Amino acid sequence: MSISLSGLHNDIILLSKPIRESLSKAQYSLPEGSNVSVKSMLESLLPHNNSPLSSDSSAAEINCNAKDFILCCAALASSAGATYDQLSWIPSSLSIVANSAFQELTRAFSDSLASKQSAKIIEELGLETSVPDEKKLVIAFMPEVMPLLKERIKESSVDSLDVSDEISAATARVPVAYAIVAAYQFRWFIMQVSYPHLGKLCSSVIPCALTTLDHWSPEVKGQGMISIIHLAKNVNSAELGWYGDVILDACLQNIASSDEIWEYVVEMSVLLSTSTQPSNPRSSWYEKLLNEMLSHLERQPKNKERRIAWLKHIDPLFSGLGLVLLAHFRRIFPLFFKWMHADDDETVVLVLDRFKTVIKLTWIRNSPYTERLVDELVILYKDAALKIAREDIRAHVLQILNLLQQCKGLQFEAAWNKHKDDPNLTAILTSFSGRNVATVVR
Repeated sequence: MSISLSGLHNDIILLSKPIRESLSKAQYSLPEGSNVSVKSMLESLLPHNNSPLSSDSSAAEINCNAKDFILCCAALASSAGATYDQLSWIPSSLSIVANSAFQELTRAFSDSLASKQSAKIIEELGLETSVPDEKKLVIAFMPEVMPLLKERIKESSVDSLDVSDEISAATARVPVAYAIVAAYQFRWFIMQVSYPHLGKLCSSVIPCALTTLDHWSPEVKGQGMISIIHLAKNVNSAELGWYGDVILDACLQNIASSDEIWEYVVEMSVLLSTSTQPSNPRSSWYEKLLNEMLSHLERQPKNKERRIAWLKHIDPLFSGLGLVLLAHFRRIFPLFFKWMHADDDETVVLVLDRFKTVIKLTWIRNSPYTERLVDELVILYKDAALKIAREDIRAHVLQILNLLQQCKGLQFEAAWNKHKDDPNLTAILTSFSGRNVATVVR
């Protein structure tokens, strides 16, 4: 973006001063084994106090200073809550100062003559002229910043066909710290824009997002996934265009990701598949993504974090599949039967919720699992007496039994007859008394 920001030069100098002072006071030690000082890198993005605007200063120079200042603010503001050792040293007070400085620059930008040029750029991007003032600065710079961040991330990437020691070679060539900081900056930029404006920026944003997903570092991948989740919530399938299949393929390739970003993988995959494949329950993407997720869950059924993340986010994909979900029962039900007796209450409640979704979508028709499900629910109802969430669990069990009674009729009655004389099931027996088991769910 080549625009004149001469009117903002003094504002940038002024706003940089408190950031530079806070940066200089922040305690920072170079991480062991690293030769990259993120603190020095951030300081280099700020203009010097003794750099007054001269008549020789070109618009490109001033524009570059503004871009660097915004990138510095993005890195500092995005560090809030970061666990990465190269960013976790940044105090929250410094993140707040950086965010405030950016907001001040945004207001100055909107009030300056330069905002007239930004309006032209915004119009060229196909955005409405009603873009809020607080979004104009970040939107105006995104087409210029996205390719820079993409290249910075790509510098330490490796080809997917390379052997594993290529990661070490890539890190030696360009330290991964640069890519991680760039990924945090990328995520911060994306999160500043929402519907309906973000969709117009897909051509600038998505190539960088895909580069983060292709990177070997979980830190880089994680920031990219958070960004894509935000993207999926703020654009429509038409705006994604042909990128839809490309992103879904990237989702599929990343399902094997490490535990710390598994939840992001699941949420991202579910959001993208359901938004790009509406009213298409037989979409091959549903099939591929669900089967790949189930394969990893089957290999690690006792992994609490993975199963909870999956159970939290998978519901929309189940709804997208509808009756086609029946074809996956042979893999889903064995996992559900294990998890409904897990030690933690959160898993138990979540899996019972998913059982309700499955029953409502399919009526578990033509399924051999009705009798087993009734038996497992009875066991869980009695075992719940020892659980903290016993009331919640028992309420869920009763709701599922009611659903089964309504949709399975005589098949449910036959399965239930084995338990009707159990004195520990008095509450359930009372709720079923006098009901017509042939009633159908509406």
